[in-house]
Amino acid sequence: MAAAGWYHRDISQVVAEGLLANAGRDGSFLVRDSESVKGAYALCLLFQRHVYTYRILPDDEGLLSVQTIQGIQAKCFRTLPDLIGTYQHPNNGLVTPLLHPVHRARPDEDSDGEDARGWGHTVPCPGAPPSSRTHIPQQLHQRLQEQVHSSPASDFMGFMAEYLTHHVQLDLEALCHGHPQLRHLSTALATACRALQSEIDFTLAGLETLARVFDPPVSPRSPAREQGFLSSDPDLELLLNKISTVNQLLSSLEKKVLKSLQETVTRHNLALPSVAVAPPPAARPLAVQNFEVKVGKSQRAALTVDVELGTVTVTKRGSGSPEEVIPQDKILQLIKYQSVQSKVRLMCARDNQKSVSRDFIFPSARKREAFCQLLQLMKIQHSNLDEPELISVYVGTWNMGSTPPPRSLASWLTSRGLGRTQDETTACIPHDIYVIGTQENSLGDREWVEFLCASLKTLMAIDYRVVALQCLWSIKIVVLVKPEHLRRISHVHTSSVKTGIANTLGNKGAVGVSFLFNGTSFGFVNCHLASGSEKTHRRNQNYSDILHSLALGDKRLGGFDLTLRFTHLFWFGDLNYRLDMDVQDILTHIVKKDFQALLAVDQLNLEREKNKVFLRFSEGDISFPPTYRYERGTRDTYVWQKSKPTGVRINVPSWCDRILWKSHPETHVVCNSYGCTDDIVTSDHSPVFATFEVGVTSQFVPKEAPGSSPEALACIEWESIEVILKTTSRSKCYIEFHSYCLEEMQRSGENTFQNCDIPGFLKLGWSSKHLPVLNPILPDLEYLGDQHLLLSIKGVESCESYGECCLAVRSAIGTTAQQFETFLFHRGEETGSVRGWMRVRVPRGRCGTRERLYEWISFEEDDAEPAAEAPVCPKPRPQRLRSRPRSLPEPATGYTNPAYFIFEGVPNAWLPAPGAAPKKQAEGSAGGQQSWSPTGPRVPLPPEEEPCGGRPRCGPPSPSRGHPLSPPRVGHHKRPKSAVLTRDTAGLGDCSLYVATHLSQLDQVSPHCRGDRHEVPLRQTHPALEPPPRPCREAPKPLGKRGGLGALELEAQAPPPADLQPARMQ
Repeated sequence: MAAAGWYHRDISQVVAEGLLANAGRDGSFLVRDSESVKGAYALCLLFQRHVYTYRILPDDEGLLSVQTIQGIQAKCFRTLPDLIGTYQHPNNGLVTPLLHPVHRARPDEDSDGEDARGWGHTVPCPGAPPSSRTHIPQQLHQRLQEQVHSSPASDFMGFMAEYLTHHVQLDLEALCHGHPQLRHLSTALATACRALQSEIDFTLAGLETLARVFDPPVSPRSPAREQGFLSSDPDLELLLNKISTVNQLLSSLEKKVLKSLQETVTRHNLALPSVAVAPPPAARPLAVQNFEVKVGKSQRAALTVDVELGTVTVTKRGSGSPEEVIPQDKILQLIKYQSVQSKVRLMCARDNQKSVSRDFIFPSARKREAFCQLLQLMKIQHSNLDEPELISVYVGTWNMGSTPPPRSLASWLTSRGLGRTQDETTACIPHDIYVIGTQENSLGDREWVEFLCASLKTLMAIDYRVVALQCLWSIKIVVLVKPEHLRRISHVHTSSVKTGIANTLGNKGAVGVSFLFNGTSFGFVNCHLASGSEKTHRRNQNYSDILHSLALGDKRLGGFDLTLRFTHLFWFGDLNYRLDMDVQDILTHIVKKDFQALLAVDQLNLEREKNKVFLRFSEGDISFPPTYRYERGTRDTYVWQKSKPTGVRINVPSWCDRILWKSHPETHVVCNSYGCTDDIVTSDHSPVFATFEVGVTSQFVPKEAPGSSPEALACIEWESIEVILKTTSRSKCYIEFHSYCLEEMQRSGENTFQNCDIPGFLKLGWSSKHLPVLNPILPDLEYLGDQHLLLSIKGVESCESYGECCLAVRSAIGTTAQQFETFLFHRGEETGSVRGWMRVRVPRGRCGTRERLYEWISFEEDDAEPAAEAPVCPKPRPQRLRSRPRSLPEPATGYTNPAYFIFEGVPNAWLPAPGAAPKKQAEGSAGGQQSWSPTGPRVPLPPEEEPCGGRPRCGPPSPSRGHPLSPPRVGHHKRPKSAVLTRDTAGLGDCSLYVATHLSQLDQVSPHCRGDRHEVPLRQTHPALEPPPRPCREAPKPLGKRGGLGALELEAQAPPPADLQPARMQ
């Protein structure tokens, strides 16, 4: 008890339940920090395979008490050990006494000598009694001795050695009793810095004298005290104030002198020699670009793109035909072919109201992308929009190796080098936002920012403005924007997290910046994780700590997972994940440029597949060699041996430097380049870059004032919500609804259905009566189509979140309810799944919308020829697709439930015939929100049909079609590994969840949870999903690579049995 091993600090609820499950004995317990109340604790107790959580709350006097069942008088305690000791006895209001403490697991030491949690892991909980912990100062003293031989400050080391030998124990005990001032450390530092006092006084006196000459009223002797500083030694505090004053004087003295001299010139009318000031360089106009293409099978042609004039000129070679000039406003659609990466189709309008298509084949995919980017830029420049709808974002990361950068960063800032790089025709097109992240950056903050701005000004002839700079030791992040965008940036937040020794040193950690660009939220995180090939678990823990502690975004969303707080979140840096392969084999694959074999053993990819880190993040295709560890001065040689005081360390070539991103569903983001430079050789890392095309929203201005008419109100209605949590708790839950389109957070009632018969899972349900009707602040369709809802599932007793998710409002707009289904996340872990039926009603007269600039570009899977026989019913118009490359993740259509839903059963119509192989499921519409009606199957709406009216279409339902505001095929996201269908159980193999092992128990599951008054059958808590019927006959369609029939290849089958008929929750 003295070591307080049962106190686990800030571990998550999921981790706590996992530790108790491993313990397996009734009465096993641990204490962790509360997630809902700052300064409180959570007591987690295992009893009969379920975890019960009790909150331990402090009162105004700091006394601790446990919230137990009513009728039990609360007891107050001064320390946690006293509280735990009392509740080890029965009849205190808990389900069982505290019998078996679950202790913390001590992590391994880092390869750099950094403990995963440092000595903080051996510190007892607050309020613990003193005990013999002599190994702590001994360990620290040994580390100090290793530094003495290489440090000239031997006298200072002597003071520190005395502190570690005699006084660190006293500070530890004071810290355990809730006194974080570290009085003995302050005294030791004040004594060691006594000689610095005189030097500071001497320097400060001179600076103050000089400052008074130019600013007599100012008295810099009273600087503002930094908030959060805790010191019990007045000498040390005085020294810090002096240092702060010196810092302020040195940084402001130049401005004061300049201002004083300018006032002197003005006051005395002094005539100074005129200096010719060079005008700021104007933005360079884009040159006319030419592309050689092939038209048809053999015809050669030249495409000339003039962005300034807004025209595309087609000139055929050798045909003698006149040039064809296509104005930008006549280009209706641009279609990129995925099967032929160099092919593109232009859909153009003619004067006779008919459209014509033209196919062009470029020499390479990179040339095609350059042509498409120029056309996109042309559309933007000639759109005459007051606010942008599409911006370009550059993200760069570089571990500088503690050496100064080269004189030029041109290749890095223009995305040239190896991998998927920018074509020379578009490399110098300036981006709207530049985000530069560095690690081991030895330059000063101001020097680094000025260097970046000067580099961009030289390359782009634009004077970029600084939005934010955040630094943690040598980890830096800088955000620069074009001058015209500065007014569109608001709500800027910065934060940093230390993950070095004891999570108190900033040699490892992360820095972040978040802001709003008009109505779109952005988050950027630059991190430097633990090094060493064997430290995968430590890097995962670093990621979790950063995710939990980085304070970015809207404070009202602080309870949500960091990855859900932003429309677009970009995470990059020296992640330090390595390759699990012998170094000689790695070099052989690099020489052959066989990167796929290396990516198969990449630790980051392996950990992502295990759902350990970066859940639902995306990364561009890696087609460049590993960026670490090169010999400095060249990019031809990898140096994998590194001498350390503890011996020779092997650093295999690896992709340590990465750029990932995660966006809300049904938003537009496209990665246009992802690569590294090959000519910047000052560090052992190569700089990495990625560029993105991002759709943004503006502050919507309605045509009619909100509330101008009583009927002009939109509403979001819920028919039912069903949640399955990976938890051993039996807690009742409620749902919180957050959104920028709501005036305030809304909350549901307690769940009306509960089932916990499947070990390790809790199934909850809400009927429409217990779900709130949400009224957005604006009812316009165009506004609602850009909005998202954040849902948080919280326990009634603990008020802690079991999981959060994000839903796009766009998919649910219409007159009938639409099904949604998605994963739940909490603190970076997948914790369950949620599905239900929602409907967004838009009043008549507010259904107007328009096409966005990024919606005129689409992707086509293949160039399949039409079927020989025409369908009986009229063929719908060609679909205008807004799409993205395959590399971007998206929820797929069809029955893609996570493994949590496996025990519900699947309609027989969805199962393959006996002996038949399961058919492949193809990808479908964006957002995974399917077009099924809660009262039965329905035909999806055509893309041209408005939700407020329109003709029903005739034709077979296309699973790739959805709501008109939900453009289909936004990408192709495979079913997650945790998603297990009944038809997959024959060859289940390894699954991230063990639900499949309980298949044999399905027929024996109780229809209702014991002790719950609701007796809803397990298989009828949610409508069974069935394939939609075919309203008319159609000739068979040829199948493409990914399944031309859409989301599912379905045959006409008999209706499912009666026990699997759709049953709606009442």
